[in-house]
Amino acid sequence: MTVRTPSAALLATVLLLTGCGSGAAALPHTVAGAASPPGTVRTPTAGTSPREIPGLGPATLARIPRSARQVVLVTGRGHDSSRSALVLYERTGSGWQAGPEWPAHNALKGWTGHHTAGDLRSPTGVYTLSDAGGLLADPGSRLPYTRSSGFVSPGTGFEGEPLTGSFDYVIAIDYNRVPGNSPLDWTRPLGPGRGGGIWLHVDHGGPTHGCVAVSRRHMKDLLLALDPARHPVVVMGDAAYLAR
Repeated sequence: MTVRTPSAALLATVLLLTGCGSGAAALPHTVAGAASPPGTVRTPTAGTSPREIPGLGPATLARIPRSARQVVLVTGRGHDSSRSALVLYERTGSGWQAGPEWPAHNALKGWTGHHTAGDLRSPTGVYTLSDAGGLLADPGSRLPYTRSSGFVSPGTGFEGEPLTGSFDYVIAIDYNRVPGNSPLDWTRPLGPGRGGGIWLHVDHGGPTHGCVAVSRRHMKDLLLALDPARHPVVVMGDAAYLAR
């Protein structure tokens, strides 16, 4: 575990610019795909070990690195839906063991294969997970963790819900960012027009700008489970896209 503490001035500036989900673009070590029509979420049975991850088609499976032994699967209800489900899969000798399914929110307008700043859609694709952080103390994350007062989100969400606590725990999705830095880092290799600040974070009870959100308890569970030695990735998109 590595704890980083960037300067307060930098944190305040960065958070205003990122907005957690203002858009992003795939880096060379990530894969993004085209948007697709609505699909159906497949519900796995926790503890089962299928040879392949249910709901993923050959094109999606081919994008998952062979080194990845942990997959956070986020399956959207439909191309234009802000509702999704999250399951953590662990690769074992007999296949992929499924954890429990957790309800999640994604972006207000659903999903896209070409994310741009302000489009209010979450990016589809396969992305590495390298860095974490939050307003709260590190719960025991094996990912490098940045605790900072900069992890705040004032105001209300799209449905009038308070955003307080949304960034108590976050995991940066490596999408138009440089892995190995705090989630608050503002470096955008493909430029600000393709957005940034795409995170897994605490659900505030409504759609996001582009991130994926689950309950505080489940975010803590993820932070405790993800292990950089197992090369975790997130596979995310609407069900029809993932099934290609």
